[in-house]
Amino acid sequence: MRFTGKRAVVTGGASGIGKATALRLVSEGAEVWIGDIDENGGRELAATSNERIHFLRTDVTQAADIEALMTTADAHVVFNNAGAGGSRSPIHEISPEDWDRTQSLLLRSVALGIRYAAPLMIARGEGGAIVNTASIAALQAGAAPTAYSVAKAGVLHLTTMAAADLSQFDIRVNAVCPGFITTNIFTSALGIAGDKCAVANGAIGQIAAKAQPLQRAGRAEDIAAAAAYLASDDAGFVTGTHITVDGGMTIGPRHGWDPATPSLFTALEAFAA
Repeated sequence: MRFTGKRAVVTGGASGIGKATALRLVSEGAEVWIGDIDENGGRELAATSNERIHFLRTDVTQAADIEALMTTADAHVVFNNAGAGGSRSPIHEISPEDWDRTQSLLLRSVALGIRYAAPLMIARGEGGAIVNTASIAALQAGAAPTAYSVAKAGVLHLTTMAAADLSQFDIRVNAVCPGFITTNIFTSALGIAGDKCAVANGAIGQIAAKAQPLQRAGRAEDIAAAAAYLASDDAGFVTGTHITVDGGMTIGPRHGWDPATPSLFTALEAFAA
């Protein structure tokens, strides 16, 4: 019960990683406010929580909505998690409007979440913990479209800078970098809905399991566990960094962990023989 007596905010909390994290925090004693544009999902989750989860409709591209959520919750823990796939256009085709929209959703929203949560934590004088959702796309090319990847890289450096700014107030700021997690972010980005969504998610899980050393699909609960750790006193000496939760996908080239895949060195050995 690491969060007994604490209030928490989770943006994007009506589904996926946000929902799993909200439930994890509640299971460890927290009272949670979730912000999301999904009113049906948010209210449904709150209604089944025995009044431990509260829902406030929040569009994280709107500063006033973020400020209202943070002010209402006055939280000890904030998980800036809301997001979507954003524009899939490459850099030589993306429109200025799509670029700005993606950055607003994925990067500006995190900055404003910190901006409006931190003064409340400072005024309380008890410190606090902020966790931001980044991505393995922040670490390398090929994991996501350009605008998304750049925004998530920005989240990582924002995390570092905010940790430095807020350390004097005993407020820790960290990030979690998910790999391929079977949530609806991929199907939403591709416009897949209804009954096809579950089928597509199953296929995504099978593909991911074969593309990483740990041969199972990533789950929202995997990210929730990492976020809960970073938000808890167990991580009391951890700030300005990130945890990668990706089943080992970023370990390196496939030959580094798959014996069936020859490396360049192995291929060249054939010529030396």
